[in-house]
Amino acid sequence: MALTKLIELLERLDEAHLQMLELAAIKKEAIMDNKVEGIIEILNRESKLMKLTGQLEEQRAEAAYAFLQGVGIRSNLNLNLTELSRLVFDPDDKSRLLHVQLKLSDTLKSLKRANELNQKLIEQSLTFIDYTLDLLVGRPNQDITYHHPSDKGAAINRSGLFDARG
Repeated sequence: MALTKLIELLERLDEAHLQMLELAAIKKEAIMDNKVEGIIEILNRESKLMKLTGQLEEQRAEAAYAFLQGVGIRSNLNLNLTELSRLVFDPDDKSRLLHVQLKLSDTLKSLKRANELNQKLIEQSLTFIDYTLDLLVGRPNQDITYHHPSDKGAAINRSGLFDARG
């Protein structure tokens, strides 16, 4: 009974992560299309899914502890699924547990790759924005104090298209 609950919770965790993977794909498109409102909406949805994932993870830990107690282990070990599967003697149950472990692992790897890609896209966007602002306004470290026009050593060479002193 405890093993069945554990497997069900793992399947629900996989479903939640699959939803996050779908959101990551939508977020990628929103980043590439520069749709800030869409990104904010996606972040809100991701936040709700993260909260759900946290709750499911707590329930999974409780179910794993209940399973350990059911097989006669009284300590509160933090075993991974491979280690837990060694304590399952029914071949069908063991197969189900290992299958859901593999499925969840694949989903998490895909989600990690999608998040890394989105992070790189955001970094590139920020770099481009910073570069564009530097071209338009000039370098932020340029000295904007008054210098006498005859003082050639302190001449300011503004590279920006707009001169705020204009």
